Amino acid sequence: MPADPLSILTSVYGYDSFRGRQRDIIDHVLAGNHAFVLMPTGGGKSLCYQIPALIRPGLGLVVSPLIALMEDQVAALRQAGVKAAALNSRLWGPEKELLWREAEEGELDLLYMAPETLLKPENIARLKAQPLSLIAIDEAHCVSQWGHDFRPEYRALDCLAGLFPGVPRLALTATADTPTQAEIVQHLDIGDGNRFVSGFDRPNIRYGAAEKVNTTQQVLHFLKARKGESGIVYCLSKRKTEDMAEALNDHGFTALPYHAGMEMKAREANQRRFQHEQGLIMVATIAFGMGIDKPDVRFVVHADLPASIEAYYQETGRAGRDGLPAEALMLYGAADMVLRRRFIEEGDAPDARKQVERRKLDALLGFAESSQCRRQVLLRYFGDDGRPCGNCDVCLDPPETFDGAIAAQKLLSCIYRTGERFGQAHVVSVLLGEHDERIDRLGHDKLSTFGIGQEHDRNAWRSILRQLIAHGLITVDVTGHGGLSISQEGRQFLRDRPALSLRILKKTKRDRKARRATVDTLPAADEALFGRLRAKRLELAKAQNVPPYVIFHDKTLAEMAARAPRSIAELAGIPGVGETKLARYGEAFLEIINGS
Repeated sequence: MPADPLSILTSVYGYDSFRGRQRDIIDHVLAGNHAFVLMPTGGGKSLCYQIPALIRPGLGLVVSPLIALMEDQVAALRQAGVKAAALNSRLWGPEKELLWREAEEGELDLLYMAPETLLKPENIARLKAQPLSLIAIDEAHCVSQWGHDFRPEYRALDCLAGLFPGVPRLALTATADTPTQAEIVQHLDIGDGNRFVSGFDRPNIRYGAAEKVNTTQQVLHFLKARKGESGIVYCLSKRKTEDMAEALNDHGFTALPYHAGMEMKAREANQRRFQHEQGLIMVATIAFGMGIDKPDVRFVVHADLPASIEAYYQETGRAGRDGLPAEALMLYGAADMVLRRRFIEEGDAPDARKQVERRKLDALLGFAESSQCRRQVLLRYFGDDGRPCGNCDVCLDPPETFDGAIAAQKLLSCIYRTGERFGQAHVVSVLLGEHDERIDRLGHDKLSTFGIGQEHDRNAWRSILRQLIAHGLITVDVTGHGGLSISQEGRQFLRDRPALSLRILKKTKRDRKARRATVDTLPAADEALFGRLRAKRLELAKAQNVPPYVIFHDKTLAEMAARAPRSIAELAGIPGVGETKLARYGEAFLEIINGS
């Protein structure tokens, strides 16, 4: 194996240049340093540990949360000629011993384990008995106690620093706001000077949101132009998951349900079909998704409001991992908001956790109701920034708005005069001039802002409040009691009093013509060839019992169809065609291209 990162990138993975900060991270790890890596899904995080593991002496250990994700990544690596394996609960007796023997004899480059498997004393003992090149902790946001995917087993990984003191540790994630990043770095003892944050933008995803009218009809309307594409539809309940899948099948789609109430074998069979077949829709609860590395998911629909903006970002991130155009649609309604709030209030989480969940839900609702570019709102939540994208529903079809400057001034003034420590219910009640024991006891009925907001009802004020949070004028106390305060931008707004466009809260959804989100990615003349290449890929994948995308991504096939290489040498120049895949599949795909 060549020792130069670029040589490995070219020979193994079939690419001739690194993206973003990949090379910086790889060099940093090769020098023996730890690293926290935040990159958007599809940004190439895995190369940041896979390439150093192929260069540094010893076994690369990868901590991964789910068996399905591990097996998917191992299959893809083996297709590329990398010696990788996964140790999980499906391996017993002789198979397990064979894997350990291969690891101990230096026959493996990368070994994947779930945290529960890794932390078993017998596995720790065997790992300590051999050199490790690095330890990569994937989906590292699972460490965070405040995150949407917290897993106690991940929390226990803080022992790795003491168990393997001389081994570089990488913590990798696509989903972590600023407090979560700090928690990961501190808990896993990565070191603040070892952070590599590449941003959160997924420019190929078109974001959209709409208020609910008839959920099933809205989903069908959205999918009408997308037959034959793979996608995910998320539903909140098991019953709705079953009903939605049935409705989609009744209308000519191929849809499968997936939820925690199904038998494990049935769930696994449906997941396997989704990974191995093309043009299939998975209708699922949040029980589905983290273990999915399928790159050609063209859309993600939330038929119900997700739990938080982090959950939304991660779930929509399952679309367009190959970099080709994809679309995300979120449907939301008043009932969703009530249900989500009830989940928070009736849960058995401590008060501190509930406060954080309220804040996250408010941020999501602000995103849903914003009249500003959705991508800007989403990126700002994660501490990132960007210009209006031109590729979301707000940019493409601006909503009805009103000049909300006076409403914003009233709301900000009310927050200021009540002391910048009360939550939205109290502030809105003061604006509406409502008397209750607390308002009267605190003397807030005597404030100049008491009753000055009666031109809007409670729901409209809540919408305005969420939009001001989305605009960055109001902040919500993350770790306190949900108190509202005025941000620096909000104080500047009060001083300058500029115009402010806010979204009018819709009572009903306007009927709009179906809008095709994904642009054509191939010239018309190449579509037939692209289809034949996909058919050949599917044939080869079925013969090996692997998902088609571990052979070649759609993006690679699209390049083949566009360039039509006529020789092995020309095919080698297609991005994503490494040496091993060229040797295995080159002639087969050239036959298709040359019409043999």
